Amino acid sequence: MSSEYIVLNPEILPRHIAIIMDGNGRWSKKRGKNRVFGHKEGVKTVRRIVESSVELQIKYLSLYTFSTENWNRPKEEVDALMNLLVETLNDQIDDLLKQNIRLIAIGNLKRLPENTYKMIQEVMNKTASNNGLTLSIALNYGGRDEIIQMAKEISKKVKNNIIFPENIDENKINLHLYSHDLPDVDFMIRTGGEKRISNFLLWKIAYAELYFTDILWPDFSKQNFYEALADYQKRERRFGKTSEQIKNES
Repeated sequence: MSSEYIVLNPEILPRHIAIIMDGNGRWSKKRGKNRVFGHKEGVKTVRRIVESSVELQIKYLSLYTFSTENWNRPKEEVDALMNLLVETLNDQIDDLLKQNIRLIAIGNLKRLPENTYKMIQEVMNKTASNNGLTLSIALNYGGRDEIIQMAKEISKKVKNNIIFPENIDENKINLHLYSHDLPDVDFMIRTGGEKRISNFLLWKIAYAELYFTDILWPDFSKQNFYEALADYQKRERRFGKTSEQIKNES
């Protein structure tokens, strides 16, 4: 069945979708290939989902690209991932501009290799004025690290009387997060069969709807993406309220 047979209500699509792209390594292993082969195939899926998001006029798409914990992987794999990222951004810059996509990166970017950091900054600068889809890639990102860095920044400002403790609220906290440019996540998808958050966007997912699928990331199709969104549209988002309150407000 093609995704064109899944009818989505454009009025209740998520504003911000976050995806944990899991399963590249296992996908490769099943085919007797090395893990890098799976990551390259995973890039093709990224393109499919980005294109689908543009078609659906999704405003924000965040992809968990490289976590703070991923540095613990074999050096050869880490190096290959960084090189693949540079190659992909270099290849896709024209498409990003053509599709009116703004690229941003969240995380502690200063730890990235110099050529990776420079390429990310170049693409972010070139796409900064685009106002279609905001594509956020999380690099050297960890949800706990984000919260720790936020706490340090606010603590410095409190010490220097820039911020007063009684004025600290959710908005102040949000302004000091790596992800300060992003709204709260509405819908989080994880491929690959695991059912956990893995330290991704912990502050932003407070009321996110979660969707888990056994499909490995390189096999995650446009059809699968539409199926996930159709599932999202069946849910009632209450934000702590009762069903009756939600119905009365609509």
